[in-house]
Amino acid sequence: MPRPTAAQFAYGSCTVVVSALAMLLLSRTTSGPWIAVIALAALALGLLVAWTVPLPGTRGTRTPAEPAAHEGRVPTAL
Repeated sequence: MPRPTAAQFAYGSCTVVVSALAMLLLSRTTSGPWIAVIALAALALGLLVAWTVPLPGTRGTRTPAEPAAHEGRVPTAL
């Protein structure tokens, strides 16, 4: 498993902080269990965002020998 990049840490951390604050402000909750639920939801959302940030060098790595699925492949009738 590759190590997370700085961008993944930054996006994930910002997502956790901003989403936790937004959910706490919008819900106006004061009970401990609901605050824990909101914190866990914010953490899960941050992990999801961090995992979906593309890794460097993974965009456009198709080699010329691998044609795309939609490039000129027309079935021929026999």
